[in-house]
Amino acid sequence: MSLLENPMHPGEVLKELYLDPLDMGAIALARRLGVPRTRIERLLKAATGMTPDTALRLARAFNTTPAYWMNMQTNYDMAVAEKEVDVSGIEPVCAT
Repeated sequence: MSLLENPMHPGEVLKELYLDPLDMGAIALARRLGVPRTRIERLLKAATGMTPDTALRLARAFNTTPAYWMNMQTNYDMAVAEKEVDVSGIEPVCAT
């Protein structure tokens, strides 16, 4: 499967691409961002999703954009929903 079909949770991306190379943990990042450590810990475990507040803070810290983080969350959520939601019984609505 490609990343487009099975995108990574933004917390996994944060850990693998940003924190691990810097040898930085959740507590150190939380301090830098001015957020509770539990917010970052839960994000890294994919127990919670990316919020606009966290996206703004991460964008500033890592010189990215908030949209980068929020789009990652949207792509992840859509991939999960496509696997869990059955829309086969919905008839398309057509304007006449």
